[in-house]
Amino acid sequence: MSVFPGVFFTGTDTGVGKTFVMAALAAAFRAEGLNIGVWKPVQSGGQVGSGETDAERLIEASGVIEMPEAVAPYSFNEPLTPFLAAKHEGINLALKEICESAEPLAKRYKALFVEGAGGVAVPLTEDALMIDLISELRIPVIIVARSGLGTINHTLLTASFLRQRKIPIIGVIMNDGNLRNLHEDPSLAANADLIARYGGLEILGHFPAMSGKLDTEALIRTVLTKIQLTPIRKAILSGNFENGGIGDDGK
Repeated sequence: MSVFPGVFFTGTDTGVGKTFVMAALAAAFRAEGLNIGVWKPVQSGGQVGSGETDAERLIEASGVIEMPEAVAPYSFNEPLTPFLAAKHEGINLALKEICESAEPLAKRYKALFVEGAGGVAVPLTEDALMIDLISELRIPVIIVARSGLGTINHTLLTASFLRQRKIPIIGVIMNDGNLRNLHEDPSLAANADLIARYGGLEILGHFPAMSGKLDTEALIRTVLTKIQLTPIRKAILSGNFENGGIGDDGK
């Protein structure tokens, strides 16, 4: 069984938009009545209180009522990988303490949506990568990937690394939000299908580019019309690591 029920959201790279995708999904499930919390174990590149950190964005967009320090127990100012950002501030991160920092949130919620930092191979501590945290938490993964050129390689490599560690993959959400012009990339029409074909991965939907104020209601409407929620819901409610990979044939 998992340390706690939940889903881990990883990106294929930094800046793929997993913060808003995760927050939108948390808001949608919370609107259904599921008591979902959000947790960003380690964040870097911003000052808490600025309104610009991932934790603050998660709180605002998902609708949870928490202090940023509770959602992101380890925050660092430098825009560096967590290991280096912590080292610059004289702090040695340890995997055990990072995992234990989830306990207060895990007691308050039915399940936690957990956002990683960058991708699965990002250095987290002196001797651990982000994938080691996922393994310790024993929760299945959603991969958030860019929709545009280059995403096939990044997504298949991410999935391969997760499978080497026997971590279940619920599916992939393609994020259109970081594309400047949807009509200038000829790869868009085929990328999702090729990821599904070569990776044996379920594409859960495309998260569209959104303009204007990203309020919670707008994010919920987007999720309900664009994302397949059933595989994610099954993974949340089962709380079972081994059976969390709904739609993952293990290729």
